[in-house]
Amino acid sequence: MLRSLYTAATGMDAQQTKMDVIAHNLANTGTTGYKKVRAEFEDLISVAVRTPGLNLAQGGSAPSPLEVGLGVRTGNTTRSTAQGDLVNTGNPLDVAIQGAGFLRVQRPNGDYAFTRAGNLRVDATGRLVTQQGEIVDPQINIPPDALSITVQQNGAVSARVPGTEIPRELGMLELTLFQNPAGLMAIGGNLLTQSPAAGDPFQVRPGEQGAGFISQGFLETANVKAVEEMIDMITTQRAYEMSSKVIQTADQMLQKVSNLR
Repeated sequence: MLRSLYTAATGMDAQQTKMDVIAHNLANTGTTGYKKVRAEFEDLISVAVRTPGLNLAQGGSAPSPLEVGLGVRTGNTTRSTAQGDLVNTGNPLDVAIQGAGFLRVQRPNGDYAFTRAGNLRVDATGRLVTQQGEIVDPQINIPPDALSITVQQNGAVSARVPGTEIPRELGMLELTLFQNPAGLMAIGGNLLTQSPAAGDPFQVRPGEQGAGFISQGFLETANVKAVEEMIDMITTQRAYEMSSKVIQTADQMLQKVSNLR
């Protein structure tokens, strides 16, 4: 009976983790380019009271095992790579990725990170950066006297400057693809970093080798559906309550045993 107490406790702990994941998703419904995360569970090892094929005292052999499970644990969290909705901002420095791929940026320490957040800015030296100041790679410099900036679907960036009608080509936005993008690790600030599970990154031009296209003047919203998260929250709460009810029931059974005369 004590086994049921510990088993139910693992259920409560797993559901608490799932609730934490749901809370994080809901908190980021307004975060540009955020990809929701889902908690996935796996059962713990079972105690084999009787193995299948065991010779029985009354003759014959057991056709199936007699096992008692020891509960559940959170196996991992999986990030959804589903496309978020696009919203029109009208800002020429806002870009959204329609399809697969990430923008590669260079962090202050020199390491590379990857993001779907396309709300870009121009820093004091004219470089195209993220809202946190990470430099977009390949680096693109915007002329200080630029009258307008154009980003094509294929990632080509150009600007019109005074004294000429022909836009000046500034560079090319590239996208990074991974064999398993769900294996990237989140480090905050809308940034993801490479992990062995994600595979090696490779840079491509937008629209090539399965990469998405660039949409100027748009931003990709979080792919979190509030209604779905609320439903998950309700089912998680009920599962937590049922596990706590098991603990209460096991406690009542132990109390009955202790009161036997």
